[in-house]
Amino acid sequence: MMARFRGSSAKQLKRVCTGVWIGLLLLATLALPGIARAQAEPELNLKGAIDFRVHSGPDSMDRSIDADDLARLAKESGMRALVLTNQWESTAALAYMVRKQVPGIEIFGGIVLDRPVGGVNLEAVKRMTMLKGGWGRVVWLPEFDSENFVKKLHQAGPTVPVSKDGHLLPNVLELLDFMAQHHDMVLETGDITAEEGLMVVHEAHQRGVTHVIVKNAMGVFVRMTVPQMQQAAREGAYLEFVYNSVIGDKPQNPIGEYAQGMKQVGPQYCVLGTDFGGVRNPPLPLHPQALLEFMQALHKQGLSVADINLMAKTNPARALGLEP
Repeated sequence: MMARFRGSSAKQLKRVCTGVWIGLLLLATLALPGIARAQAEPELNLKGAIDFRVHSGPDSMDRSIDADDLARLAKESGMRALVLTNQWESTAALAYMVRKQVPGIEIFGGIVLDRPVGGVNLEAVKRMTMLKGGWGRVVWLPEFDSENFVKKLHQAGPTVPVSKDGHLLPNVLELLDFMAQHHDMVLETGDITAEEGLMVVHEAHQRGVTHVIVKNAMGVFVRMTVPQMQQAAREGAYLEFVYNSVIGDKPQNPIGEYAQGMKQVGPQYCVLGTDFGGVRNPPLPLHPQALLEFMQALHKQGLSVADINLMAKTNPARALGLEP
């Protein structure tokens, strides 16, 4: 009698164990999609990130941090590179010196073709490319002295034009031909109009310039529409988006508008930067923290981690001729 009871209990225990195992397998199967999503959507971080527009000291106006201290901070944050900019002088020599002081992070400089360097001055660009180290890679067309910038701010005084009667000026075309022979250089369109920017992108593409970026494409000065940005992308240009345009009580662009523009153009055609370095009260975060905040804000607007990494890491590397 007891033997029969023990046998019946064993069968019941076996059935219970089998049911438990089936339940665990079902739970594991249901969890797999969530695990896969977690693996596909890692946490946002600055490892390998590149800030494509950095203002720093020394400068002829106050800056929040010197370039060498910023490079150390960016390196500690895991960033790969910084692109130093200055509206009044070339940053190629500064990039060379910062690389010596802070090895382990890639620093690039450039030149803004405003009046302090003679406007669209090919000789100034040539001299920058000849500087020891070769880290002067980026050429910005006029910014503060562009006709568009001066007009929008209702300023007076001389400007640096890039076009006349719907055609680019000869000195701009000469610059494009020179840059087409130097495939490691990057052309940024500056604060010219959207229409001028499209002319520059088209001519640069036709003449063989390898790397072209539309500066702050949706910002207050350029104001490219989505169709215009899509046209620029079709002709090989990247579209730049900077954190400085979406912060503060009265931002140039709402972050949602920025994110929607990126989605419509396609993250594969976008690069991110901070455009940070100005001195404000209360102070803003320094560039690495600002870039991470920008990435996080875009993620909240529905852009995936993979797309944000494309814009903050892969595309900037490609624009600088680096391996992603």
